[in-house]
Amino acid sequence: MYSLKRTDSSDTDFQQLVAELDQDLAVRDGAEHSFYAQFNKIVQIRHAVLVYEGDEAVGCGAIKVYEPGVMEVKRMFVPPAKRGQGIASLVLQELEAWAAELGYGKCILETGLKQPEAIRLYQKNGYRQTPNYGQYAGVDNSVCFEKELPAAQQ
Repeated sequence: MYSLKRTDSSDTDFQQLVAELDQDLAVRDGAEHSFYAQFNKIVQIRHAVLVYEGDEAVGCGAIKVYEPGVMEVKRMFVPPAKRGQGIASLVLQELEAWAAELGYGKCILETGLKQPEAIRLYQKNGYRQTPNYGQYAGVDNSVCFEKELPAAQQ
């Protein structure tokens, strides 16, 4: 049984999972890691989600304002031993619900070609590939996605 927690970047469980994510990405991205790392700071993230199995944090993700009406999904991670159990989809769905509750109509995100499981996750959850946006425009290893959100239920 999983439980969800809405929090922010001051949460130590979130910080621990993000540290594990950064280690994983450093290996996957190799020489390109420093380019991506500059866009993945967690200072002042106000909307983060954690998934717990008992008292163990087993997944995380966050959203941050990209532009009016648009939230960017950031820092999605599930430890390798916990993958394939639907945890990342739980995180993503909670982030989307939170964004909709806050009045945002779309989520966007960037992932890397070296993260095929992430690409499959986003496609499975209704995201469609778009041209690379912002700092990722022209970056060959980046893949960007977007998803229109349903209006939040009032």
